[in-house]
Amino acid sequence: MSDLKIAVFGGGSWATAIVKMLCEQMEQVGWYMRNQQTIDYILENKHNPNYLSSAEFQTNKLKISSDINEMVCYADLLIFAIPSAFISKELDKIKDTLGTKIIFSAIKGIIPETGLIVGEHFHEKYGIPYENIGVITGPCHAEEVAMERLSYLTVACQDTEKATQLSCYLRSHYIKTKISDDIIGTEYAAMLKNIYAIAAGVAHGLGYGDNFQAVLMSNSIREMKRFIKKVHKMKRNINNSAYLGDLLVTGYSIFSRNRMFGNMIGKGYTVKSAMMEMSMVAEGFYAAKSTFILNKQLGANTPIIDAVYAILYKKQSPVKIFKNLVESLD
Repeated sequence: MSDLKIAVFGGGSWATAIVKMLCEQMEQVGWYMRNQQTIDYILENKHNPNYLSSAEFQTNKLKISSDINEMVCYADLLIFAIPSAFISKELDKIKDTLGTKIIFSAIKGIIPETGLIVGEHFHEKYGIPYENIGVITGPCHAEEVAMERLSYLTVACQDTEKATQLSCYLRSHYIKTKISDDIIGTEYAAMLKNIYAIAAGVAHGLGYGDNFQAVLMSNSIREMKRFIKKVHKMKRNINNSAYLGDLLVTGYSIFSRNRMFGNMIGKGYTVKSAMMEMSMVAEGFYAAKSTFILNKQLGANTPIIDAVYAILYKKQSPVKIFKNLVESLD
């Protein structure tokens, strides 16, 4: 893997942050984004005009294209950072087989069309073995990567050599990395924490204080543990950064778009109006429905997920839902 070619797929904040990290360690980085106008702007002005505009690129290191097949053909390792609600549409454009590729997901959500997390989707639909599938997760906000603030990443893959290789490319003086073999658990955790961040935002919008937020986060990590154990039982420490750390930063940070989305709902916005006002996708909105449906089969005790689902999809009153939720927390 010494001559590994890597391409990042997506034009949002996470994709931009990952490209920035890779450019610091590699001579060339592939980058797919569908908007040719944005590509032209980046090549001329050395930064993404739409996301993380403070992150400057050495454009001579970028092999950037609006042709997804060109990037698939170019790279050995593909990093997908396209929102889960839109990835199927992009994948349908791919003409070549993905069977020989190494796939890493930086997507924090469930694919609506299949109800699967990204790794499971690539395994079941494209036949990619799990040893060639990995996850890049936090706790890490793209905005702080752009500002080069100290951040931590977890790179998960069953093949620890692949995880180690990619973690070396992502590491820098402000990025620390660790590896994990829990690709299912870390990816589900990355998805679930967005739902809990929406709950934290709703609570803030309704006027609940820090004392309640602490209880909500404490219950969230235990709920996450119960859910993930039902999905994929293995020995894991739920208090590690990839699980608890990622939950906390998403639940509390001013950069958290899921918390921001929930905050607007708590303040009285409709789901539609809140989504229209946000410039970025709140992955937790889509994840709440898919997770609620999946849990009908799993049977985990998930009062917080149930509450978020009821508010977002059953249009029930956040005030009433949280009044009942309060009684189920400890």
